[in-house]
Amino acid sequence: MTTTTLKLNLGPQHPSTHGVLRLLLELDGEKIISCEPDVGYLHRGMEKMAEKLSYIQYLPTVDRIDYLAGFFYSELLCRIVEGALEIELHDKVRAIRVMLLELNRISSHLLWIGAFLMDLGAVSPFFYAFREREMILRYFEKISGQRMMYNYFVFGGVRRDISDLQDVEEILRILPEKLEDYEKIITENPIFIRRTVGKGFLDKKTALDYAITGVNLRAGGVDFDYRNCDNLYKGFDVGTVVLEEGDSFARYKARILEIKESIKIVHQAVEYLKTAGGLEQKLINPLTLKLPEGEYYADIEAPRGIASCFVVSDGEKCPYRLKWRTGSYYSVNLLRKILKGEYLNDAIAIAGSLDIILPEVDK
Repeated sequence: MTTTTLKLNLGPQHPSTHGVLRLLLELDGEKIISCEPDVGYLHRGMEKMAEKLSYIQYLPTVDRIDYLAGFFYSELLCRIVEGALEIELHDKVRAIRVMLLELNRISSHLLWIGAFLMDLGAVSPFFYAFREREMILRYFEKISGQRMMYNYFVFGGVRRDISDLQDVEEILRILPEKLEDYEKIITENPIFIRRTVGKGFLDKKTALDYAITGVNLRAGGVDFDYRNCDNLYKGFDVGTVVLEEGDSFARYKARILEIKESIKIVHQAVEYLKTAGGLEQKLINPLTLKLPEGEYYADIEAPRGIASCFVVSDGEKCPYRLKWRTGSYYSVNLLRKILKGEYLNDAIAIAGSLDIILPEVDK
C-alpha cells in the first residue's frame, strides 16, 4: 500500500500571514508532515542601502524594518553611533526613550492581539484592540508628527522635549480596565481555548536551538529578558514574564502580561519626567558624523524578540557594512519545526501566535 502526500501552497497571498509569505506544506490527509517557508517577496535592500547613505540619511529609514515598532530600530542605530562615540545619555533622555519604547511595545502587542483573533474568526476583539492602540498612535503623532515611521530619536538625544504627559496618563488610566475586558472575552472563550491550548508546542531546547528570543522564548519557560541587562533601563523595575506551557495559548497570555509590565514601566518613566528638569543633550553634528574605524554591535528587546544591529566602519560617513538581526526572521524558520505533525486547520493559528511581521524578515 502506498501513501500519497499532497503539496499545498499557503500563500504567498494569504491574508492571514501578515505580509507576503509562502509556506510550502506537505500534507498526509490533513496532517502537516513538512513545512518549507519561502521568503523574500518584500525584500527592500535595507542593509545594502546603508552602504550608500550617511548615518543621518539612513536613520529615518530604519523605522520601516518593523513598521509596528519603529522606535526600537531608531534606538538601535542611535545606540551604534552613541556607543562608537562614547556618548552617555542624560537621565531625562533615557526616561523619554524608555517611555516611548514601552508605549510602542504596547501598541504593537495590541495590534497583534486584534490580528490574531481576526485570524481565528473573532472580529470584535480586532476593533477593541485598535481602539486602544489609536490612543497611543495619536500621542506619537502629537510628539513626532507621524503615526508610523516616527524619526523622533536622534544621535545623542531626541528631537524635542516632552512636557505634556496628560495624554500618557490617560492611556495608563484606561488600558488596565480594557485589558480586563479583553481577558473576559478571549481568555476563557471555549473556541479560543480549543484553537490554541496544546497547539504549536515550543519546548525550551527547540526554542534555544532555533535562536528564538522575546515573548515566544519566555512563553516556553526560558527566563531571559534583555531589558534586565540593558543600560537604557537602568534604574527601572522590569519584571520578566515567564510561562511554562509553551503553546499558542501561552504566547497569547504572555503578551497580555507583557502589556501590563510595560504599563508599569511607563508609569515609572512618567513619574520621573514629572519632576525632571530641562532636557540636556549631547547632539552630534550630522554633517561631520563619522564613526571611528572598527566594528560595532548593539541589541534591544523588541516586541518580536531581540533585535540587533552590526556595523563595520571604515572611518567614512557611510557604514562600510551594516546587518540587522530580527526576531521575526528566526520565528519564520521555526515554522519548519513547529508546524510538523500539526493539522492544516491549526497552521494559521500557530503561525499567528508567533507574531511574525514580514518586513522584519525581508530586510
